Amino acid sequence: MSLGTGVTIRAMRRAELPAAAEVYLDARHAAGAAFPPSVHSDREVRAWVRSWDLSEDLVLGCFGRDGRLQGFAWVSADHLEGLYVDPRVQGSGVGSALLAKVKQVCPEGFDLWAFVTNTAALRFYAAHGLVEVQRTDGAGNEERAPDLRMAWRLERPSG
Repeated sequence: MSLGTGVTIRAMRRAELPAAAEVYLDARHAAGAAFPPSVHSDREVRAWVRSWDLSEDLVLGCFGRDGRLQGFAWVSADHLEGLYVDPRVQGSGVGSALLAKVKQVCPEGFDLWAFVTNTAALRFYAAHGLVEVQRTDGAGNEERAPDLRMAWRLERPSG
């Protein structure tokens, strides 16, 4: 799907992180049972997102013509920490555009973790060339919910 004209993907600034927190919360709430219950309050999530270190990590924001944040991808080294899209624009190509940008900024590849129950995200990532490389019972995450690691590696021509 096409994002249309006037949509911009760029590195977010510190002052824009509160908008990222709202997209994160809205997307998680709208996903319902795809996510296990959060172990943090919305207030704690907002404080956590505002604390992200933009000198170490890259947060790519997708902004509409109106300047409103439609989604974001948070990248730390070669790990996609999260990709969240405002539920009002899901299915419009925002997630695909953000993931394509992540592939550009991580040309050697990257990985991510997703909950097993988040089947829509798993299908989305698989459709964009990521493959499952590890599955756990969730003992290593805060929610204690089964998850899996997916990875994308740029395929290089042989020879």
